[in-house]
Amino acid sequence: MKKFLLAAATIFSLVLSPASAVTPLAGMPPVLDQNDIYAADRPNQFSDVVKDMPQMVYVPNHTSNTVSVINPKTFKVVKTFKTPKGPQHVVPSWDLKTLWVNDNAGNYLTPIDPKTVTMGKSIYVHDPYNLYFTPNGKYAVVMAEADQQIVFRDPHTMAIKKKVNVPCDGVNHADWTKDGNFFLVSCEFSGTLLWVDTSKMSVVKKAQLPKTYNNMPMPQDVKISPDGSTFYIADMTSDGVWMMKTATFGKFTFMKVGAASHGLYVTRDSQFMVITNRGEGSISLLRFSDNKLVAKIKIPGGGSPDMGGLSADGKQFWVSGRFHNEVYVFDLEHRKFLRRIKVGKEPHGLAFYPQPGRYSLGHTGVFR
Repeated sequence: MKKFLLAAATIFSLVLSPASAVTPLAGMPPVLDQNDIYAADRPNQFSDVVKDMPQMVYVPNHTSNTVSVINPKTFKVVKTFKTPKGPQHVVPSWDLKTLWVNDNAGNYLTPIDPKTVTMGKSIYVHDPYNLYFTPNGKYAVVMAEADQQIVFRDPHTMAIKKKVNVPCDGVNHADWTKDGNFFLVSCEFSGTLLWVDTSKMSVVKKAQLPKTYNNMPMPQDVKISPDGSTFYIADMTSDGVWMMKTATFGKFTFMKVGAASHGLYVTRDSQFMVITNRGEGSISLLRFSDNKLVAKIKIPGGGSPDMGGLSADGKQFWVSGRFHNEVYVFDLEHRKFLRRIKVGKEPHGLAFYPQPGRYSLGHTGVFR
């Protein structure tokens, strides 16, 4: 009888345990480390798909209608592509084989082959402000900001699979839960967040961020913690970052960081998050273990750091200077500003490529 009770208790605990109760999104590559979803992103840990690609920095210049290509070893612009109109972000595909330029105003996605650093034929896609991919690679997810839609498309042909009208204004940034079943989306112009079911392709929850300093919140980039327990949401008008537990949607805590906090990036060791402060020309480092700000690195003479990414070895952080027509390079190893590089007008979602990781969730490079 005692053995039976012990066996029953064991089965009962297994059924109720979080690890066994949640089934990951079908087709998603298994999480390598339950305590660190970025375990595949270690320095220079390239997949076979990208290991022979030349390291370049791709900078979409929104007003110039160009993409500047920078050699990160020489800090020189080595090539410039013309794009249809209004490029916003350069986005790695889920399979890591293609970079997609989001020609937002021109209504096109333009492919770049990162192996040959050549541009392909543009595909008509209406209002592609930002681009993501579901963790199983089944869909491309276009954030159609002006259309107030999230559009699920074929990840290769970009054919429409489903249009989802959203109950908010300014839909743009996102990140996924550890299990891939849901993703959190920020709506910049209404100060709201959406909880979206990945497989059902539907919005299931909506939450309003609180006001701070009597300002309407303006949520920007979204990033999940290495252990998958917490979402971080940058807020430009509140000058900081909101934190929300994945288990308690709609309950927030706030941390003041810097003027116009905008982009969020996880370091290669998964210990820190880089936060760009576009309104004051600085970046901040937040330590995940205790949610403490441990450093702030300022750009001499000021600047407007917007969107970017880490170098493949994790030693540098590259970011566009949105209102200064330049790119900034920070030395994360020694926590200091390194240099400026002149590019086209109004550079936005910069991508350093290739990167470590098994697959891409999109934006300027979110890898797992």
